[in-house]
Amino acid sequence: MKECKTLAEVREEIDKIDDEIVELIAKRNRYIHQAAKFKNSIDEVKADDRIEEVKQRVRAKAIELDVSPNLISELFTKMIDEMVESEIAQFRDTTNF
Repeated sequence: MKECKTLAEVREEIDKIDDEIVELIAKRNRYIHQAAKFKNSIDEVKADDRIEEVKQRVRAKAIELDVSPNLISELFTKMIDEMVESEIAQFRDTTNF
């Protein structure tokens, strides 16, 4: 991590990181759309066990990196909820020829 000399420089670095975060979320979402092709039902799309596994894993990672696990849980809950809805739509599109 670079040592910034001004507030403007700090903000510039934060903006770069924000862009990377959005790019990673977009990449994750593209994989979610691919996953829909391998599922046979809406229940498989919802995958409650997998969602819980992901949430526990990212909470542990947050703790390891000294980031609020509650913040990470809330972010991932929102992201997963939205992506599940998107995956359901993708699933319906691929199964309705």
